[in-house]
Amino acid sequence: MEAFLQRIADAAGIDTETARKAVGIIFAFLKKEAPAESEALLNATPGAAELAAEHGGGGGGMMGGLMGMMPGGGIMALGGQLMGAGLSMGQIQTVSKELFAIGRETAGEDAMGAIVGAVPGLSQFV
Repeated sequence: MEAFLQRIADAAGIDTETARKAVGIIFAFLKKEAPAESEALLNATPGAAELAAEHGGGGGGMMGGLMGMMPGGGIMALGGQLMGAGLSMGQIQTVSKELFAIGRETAGEDAMGAIVGAVPGLSQFV
């Protein structure tokens, strides 16, 4: 997991603790929004389930809850959580793209395509 996080941190220009938090938030989001589709990724990435569980409790507060009720709010709420973790929009895109590139290497193209297909709006970030 540490090499995985370091790769993401290096790509996005952030420290590994911020990368850990961002990846945990994304894993938790995927587990919530596409539970069946995200299983292959979570299983293929050692420590992913633990990171998802660690960061699964945050709903983005009242604003995140309101965004979640809006069309496309799920991905918007995810963006809000990641910004709250200290990432810029550019860093969010870099973290997402790198995370999905690693996912393609570990879980496979079909598994990652299923995730992207299951979560509305996700394709613009990966």
